[in-house]
Amino acid sequence: MTHRPVLVVLLAALTLALVGAQASSAGGGQAHGQGKKKVVFVQTNELTGNQIVVFDRGADGRLTTAGTYSTGGNGGAALPGTESDLLASQGSLVYDPGHRLLLAVNAGSDTVSAFRVHGNRLMLVDVLPSGGQFPASIAVHDGLAYVLNSGGIGIVQGFRIGSEGLQAISGSARSLGLANTNPPNFLTSPGQIGFTPDGGKLIVTTKASGSAIDVFQVGNDGRLSAAPVVNPSATPVPFAFTFDPAGRLVAGEAGASSVTTYEVQLGGTLTDPKSHTDGQTALCWIVSVRGFYYVSNTGSNNLSSFRIDPSGQPVLLAPVAATTNPGPIDLASSENFLYAQTGSTGTVDEFFVRSDGTLDPLGTVTDLPPGIEGIAAT
Repeated sequence: MTHRPVLVVLLAALTLALVGAQASSAGGGQAHGQGKKKVVFVQTNELTGNQIVVFDRGADGRLTTAGTYSTGGNGGAALPGTESDLLASQGSLVYDPGHRLLLAVNAGSDTVSAFRVHGNRLMLVDVLPSGGQFPASIAVHDGLAYVLNSGGIGIVQGFRIGSEGLQAISGSARSLGLANTNPPNFLTSPGQIGFTPDGGKLIVTTKASGSAIDVFQVGNDGRLSAAPVVNPSATPVPFAFTFDPAGRLVAGEAGASSVTTYEVQLGGTLTDPKSHTDGQTALCWIVSVRGFYYVSNTGSNNLSSFRIDPSGQPVLLAPVAATTNPGPIDLASSENFLYAQTGSTGTVDEFFVRSDGTLDPLGTVTDLPPGIEGIAAT
């Protein structure tokens, strides 16, 4: 009997320890696990109410729906309103892993939305004016975000990224000097905005409105040079871009359905262009996975694959690396998986990227609305 109180105390202490461990698992432990969760975000771009659909990405690369969230704004449609490519841009939905923020454009409302990402759940924290008409692309680097507004004269507007979301940078708006309508025509609207890897320059492709690639300098205060250096593209209609490990700009140029790389000089000029066509129709979107470069040929309903040799020359690996559902547009990657939106049918095609660049089809996500545009992944 003299040991019973001691046993009771020990049992009580053990119970408290178990409760504390369970609370930690349900709280901080769960949040830590959610931070490692791999997800894919798809923007519906619906004209009557834009939404983000979140998908869990399985270890096999296949996607399952985890939730749908309103952006608080409306999607948009560039003229003449082709269903396969309503925003005519790359980067309309961007994930910033450093701040765990997902940024989305609402082209029909002239706003941009910011979501806090908690694993496979989203919390809307901001809906702000985009600083112009028909926002279509977003660039993020080291606490800065710039939104490309494609309508009218074309405006790029800067924002600070903080713990509470976005804050517009006073005096950061810059004109592209275009003469677009609002909504713009999909051929003359700018295609993408993006930072160079070091964050020192901001690049905008202008597509057929000038077949030019504009390069702004980024100041220490986050504001841009008063005007960009305007570089003619090597082949017509520069659309989307990324960068190779050496820092060369790697652009998809739709007019000749080609990939072109450029050396980006300190002053903003682009030099040493090297191009290669894939022989398909309307090469527009581009993404890098496992050191290979995949492009969407929206006029051919397929994807092509390239590599970049040490001199910066694009090398075509497969003119048809994979066929897709009709209207392939924006692309995203998550580790060794590639995802291709198809705007005409409202689907996402799933692929595994082999070590030699070959694509293995995994399946297709269906039941999304036609006109989807914007995809991002963790």
